[in-house]
Amino acid sequence: MRTLLSKTSPLLWVPSGYFTMALTYMTLTSVTAIMFKNLGMDNGRAAAYASYLILAYTIKPLFAPFVEMYRTKKFFVLCAQLTIGLGFAGAALATALPNYMALLMVSFWILSFVGATQDIASDGVYVTSLDRKTQSLYCGVQSLSWNIGPIVASGGLVYLSGWLHSNYFHHDPTVFGPAWIDAWRIVFFIVAGLTLAMAAWHLRVMPDGARAENAPTSIAAASHILWDSFTTFFQKRDVWVMISFAFLFRLSIGFLEKIGPFFMVDPVSKGGLGLSNELLGIIYGTYGLCAVLLGSLLGGIFVARRGLQSTLFLLCCAVNIPNVTFLLLSIYQPSNLLVIGAAVAAEKFFFGFGSVGFMIYLMQQLARGKYTTTHYAFGTGLMGLCMMLTGVISGHLQQMLGYVNYFAFVMLATIPSFLVTWRAPFHHKDTDAQANQDVNLSEPSNARPTNSLPLRLRQSSDGPKN
Repeated sequence: MRTLLSKTSPLLWVPSGYFTMALTYMTLTSVTAIMFKNLGMDNGRAAAYASYLILAYTIKPLFAPFVEMYRTKKFFVLCAQLTIGLGFAGAALATALPNYMALLMVSFWILSFVGATQDIASDGVYVTSLDRKTQSLYCGVQSLSWNIGPIVASGGLVYLSGWLHSNYFHHDPTVFGPAWIDAWRIVFFIVAGLTLAMAAWHLRVMPDGARAENAPTSIAAASHILWDSFTTFFQKRDVWVMISFAFLFRLSIGFLEKIGPFFMVDPVSKGGLGLSNELLGIIYGTYGLCAVLLGSLLGGIFVARRGLQSTLFLLCCAVNIPNVTFLLLSIYQPSNLLVIGAAVAAEKFFFGFGSVGFMIYLMQQLARGKYTTTHYAFGTGLMGLCMMLTGVISGHLQQMLGYVNYFAFVMLATIPSFLVTWRAPFHHKDTDAQANQDVNLSEPSNARPTNSLPLRLRQSSDGPKN
């Protein structure tokens, strides 16, 4: 035990580092959508505003090489976490000002880029401070720690906002409007305090992180690596089919990501289920995310035993077909919490089960080559772009169609996913897909995500492969 908890033990900084990454990402891209909804925004604006904040995480491969050039990775982690903590505290204070929404959006937009930088630097510390054996050993710890973040954010923080609004400030929880800002101000102070506490902890226990092999030493060198990675990416065989797969596999999920929670909290008279923030946090943010974790675990075992090529279409079915639960919920609008919870858990379980195939495909087929890490990031970036674009228009479409017709449209949006999965090329066998790679499967995401919890690629070097 003393050895495990020695001053340099990864157990002291891997769990806290990946939890902080996830807390930032989920608060900015998911929890804010509920806040916008609570404050009285229509679904179109609430979904769009939150979806815009995904952009920084989508394009972070473009500025990742430049983070390698200066100081240490720990320096960037600490600066990012300090900025995020102070930024959320500033956002909380700004809510007391008139016309605070513009200030919040500017703050969140800046914090999203800082959060993406935190991801890059934290990944760098993990990859360069641990040898390959230790990376594999702590892969599960890393995954679990990241996944605690969404449960705390989408579960705990959303629950707390509802409890504060009803029980501390004694406001009517069924009425959306400016009164909700009192509860969310406290939530932002809590996020700020947690992040600053993590920064202080990491100042003490996190290693500096070594420079990656072949790391650029100048802006020109970084720009050359970035350009070469783009060039080699588009030289891959059937690259446009694989790009279509990366972009469209989760198309229907992108349309569900923001509207699903809105549907849960909208009143029955507007076609929703009329849940409180507390119930949303428990059912959607806690039970649902736990179901994702269980599905991801079993999905990984399933692919490991059966192989990816023979199971990919089945995994696509697992991701897309259970979306019908939202259509059924919108038609019947049940009030029984067991029915609602079971439907959400089932949809999330199969989403987690099927999404494993998507990430493994990116690793084994799309990412292989000279710039494995960068090309994998391009793939997850395409997924993030899909989540952002569908999220921006999802609220407006729902307002035009109503919930029943909208969820019927979501089912139609599964068709492109089936088509690209059917055509997805396999140029590398499952058995040799990692011949030139050292990758670990885990659940945290850049991209993303979203309520989805994508896997990350781990390598001993962030530089190009010879």
